[in-house]
Amino acid sequence: MTTDTLAAILAEPAEIAARRLLGARLLVDGVGGRIVETEAYTPDDPASHAFRGPTPRNAVMFGPVGRVYVYRIYGLHWCLNIVCDTSMPGSAVLIRALEPTDGIDEMRERRGLADVRKLCSGPGRLCQALGVTGDLNGTPVDHPPFQLEPAPPVKVLTGTRIGLTRAAETPWRFGLAGSRFLSSPFR
Repeated sequence: MTTDTLAAILAEPAEIAARRLLGARLLVDGVGGRIVETEAYTPDDPASHAFRGPTPRNAVMFGPVGRVYVYRIYGLHWCLNIVCDTSMPGSAVLIRALEPTDGIDEMRERRGLADVRKLCSGPGRLCQALGVTGDLNGTPVDHPPFQLEPAPPVKVLTGTRIGLTRAAETPWRFGLAGSRFLSSPFR
């Protein structure tokens, strides 16, 4: 994406940025694909890491818009978020799934499986396939190793977020309509 376009998208509230990132092409060191699923989080959201305010772990969420917030879930899997919303620090978009398009052989090697539909269908799988680790936490998404390219408007599915115990009913999960690469179907 051009810096202006990316800045405009990420300046938006999380639920709008999450929709607008669908269809964008996200690469990490040349490996990646088309974003097909996202979730929005804000600091007033009980499901957000930012809900209790800044901590050493979530400090990136309260910093400049356009940085990546990378954290471990269940102590096992990395998750990739992009900080957004210039008016509400602590907001971010979780990248839940990609349609693999670039570096598929490298993704298969990293994930140890051949099924292209399962390479990036979930935030932990996506990070493993793209080689995203905590070392990238705080990196600007518009600088290497990241590359984010624009997409035309797409048809968006909306549903409740996945795997939450708090605010699970909030309809801030978004998917690319017709995609075979979603982490789970929309109801």
